[in-house]
Amino acid sequence: MMMGGMGGGRGGGGFRNAAHIDGKAFDSKVMRRLWTYLRPHKVQIGWALALTVITAGAQLLGPFLLKVAIDEFITTRRDLLGLSLVASLFIFTLAVSWTSQGHQAYLMTMVAQDVLNRMRMELFEKINRLSLSYHDRHETGVTMSRIINDVTAFQQLLTQGVLYIAADCLVLVGVVVIMLSMNVKLALYTLSVMPIMIAATIVYTMRARMAFVRTRETIGEVAAGFQENVSGVRIVQAFAREGVSQAQFEAVNRRNWRANLLANALGAAFPPLVQFMSMLATAVVLWAGASAALNGEVTVGVVAAFLTYVTRFFQPIQELAQVYNTLQQAMAAGEKIFELLDYPVDVDDKPGAIEMPPVRGQVRFDNVSFGYNADTPVLKGVSLLAQPGDSIALVGPTGAGKTSIASLLARFYEVSGGSVRIDGIDIRDVTMASLRGQMALVPQDPFLFSGTIAENIRYGRLDATDDEVMDAAKLANAHEFVTRLPQGYNTTVSERGQNYSQGQRQLISFARAVLANPRILILDEATASVDTRTEALIQAALARLLDGRTSFVIAHRLSTIRSATCILVVARGEIVERGTHRELLAAGGAYRDLYMKQYQGTTPQEPAADQEPARGAGHRVAVPTAS
Repeated sequence: MMMGGMGGGRGGGGFRNAAHIDGKAFDSKVMRRLWTYLRPHKVQIGWALALTVITAGAQLLGPFLLKVAIDEFITTRRDLLGLSLVASLFIFTLAVSWTSQGHQAYLMTMVAQDVLNRMRMELFEKINRLSLSYHDRHETGVTMSRIINDVTAFQQLLTQGVLYIAADCLVLVGVVVIMLSMNVKLALYTLSVMPIMIAATIVYTMRARMAFVRTRETIGEVAAGFQENVSGVRIVQAFAREGVSQAQFEAVNRRNWRANLLANALGAAFPPLVQFMSMLATAVVLWAGASAALNGEVTVGVVAAFLTYVTRFFQPIQELAQVYNTLQQAMAAGEKIFELLDYPVDVDDKPGAIEMPPVRGQVRFDNVSFGYNADTPVLKGVSLLAQPGDSIALVGPTGAGKTSIASLLARFYEVSGGSVRIDGIDIRDVTMASLRGQMALVPQDPFLFSGTIAENIRYGRLDATDDEVMDAAKLANAHEFVTRLPQGYNTTVSERGQNYSQGQRQLISFARAVLANPRILILDEATASVDTRTEALIQAALARLLDGRTSFVIAHRLSTIRSATCILVVARGEIVERGTHRELLAAGGAYRDLYMKQYQGTTPQEPAADQEPARGAGHRVAVPTAS
């Protein structure tokens, strides 16, 4: 992936610059996709739904038991035993409601956790499969937000949303049916406040929708800004730009603060409104019910039951409004999650791709064209032929296309025209795993993972023994400095290996490549950022590492590639010169100009006899013939 970060003209803009969430409260496409994750848990969901019905039934039965207790056993019979039985039944309904609600929550939590785990694993797998062109265009922080924040929004929908909607709807319908069955007139009085409640709910949900859409957008900005600043903290400190960085992040963070403040303010304002409407309805029922009771139209038990049902009626409305927000956030999050999961992989194994056979190392570029953007060509008609064991050096100004050539060889990107062949096989016809499994990359800025030094070296071949890891380190000249560390090969590596010097990280990276034992090796400015002593160690390691392998070496220090089989001078996306160090100096062209600028005031040096390519294969790297 390191190589993909270089080169120009790839375009930018990620989720932060193109975030769009329409704030749908229900998206059938998202829900259909969600069901594919829920389908394996149909039994648990079925039980949870059954428990939801039981919970709703128990909640609806309580006020009716209150009516029975008052009308049958207090005002009429004065039956203490019957009253005790009703009270016991009332307590039983509470226990049933509590137990079923707890089991329902447990079941849905299990389902939600499994869905969360599966989604995150699929997202992680997809991110690893996505071509470098995706990572070039999208910010890491926002991609991380997909895995963390958006998946969590789905989890909340499952644990706090889906069955709450079912339960609340059951309670609402049940309350209305029971109240109408007990007394139509009193039920209509109770429902008289509903037009106001409906209007308030519509206004709230519309405002809340926009507010929560904004929170989803701004949290992505915060994640992207934070990740970018952490990754570049050395540059921030080096240029003493802590204040500027802080101000920029503060602006992003404040936008998120404002969005959350508005969303939370709306969320805090709605429950008191529902409570007020509930109290208003209670007052109406109390007045109308008391009047009806005094006139003998209804019993006291009916009035008491209505007063309880009023509370049970408005509580689901409040919960549904909150669930609406959860549902809305989940739909927005789901849209972005499935957008990422469905994002096309630009470079992938084609149907029927074969395994790459053991590589001998012949590499052919045949009239290759390429551009990171369709309208901006980076390489134009590049052709070359490298025989097994050749060392090919790529030199030229920054942005000329050197890294792009190496990236196409590893098939990090797809050629726009022409073909890249290894041992006569088009690399598009083989699986990427079998292709890259016979290559190794040593980038300019070596990437180390959190873990130990041994684990980082073993990344080149996961089944390597401790002795093989140590032998690889010795070949890469890394053994000496590793053994001086307190815990040797078990010494901890921090994130990105920042607790080691650039040279030490590079030596570990070389050891990793040695252990992989590749047939084709790509070195991207492998000695550009190290001191003279470390460069000498790396050069000695290179001599052993390159022996017998086909290698492509990108270099700015021309002294490091004098012994290359062939040097390719790349300019403006084309190979403008090719030959050995001696041949190119003698030609007096672009390579000599580069050399003179780098060693101004010195006499151009010829390679020693023992540095001259054994086969003098400079002419092997040429435009392929028609055959």
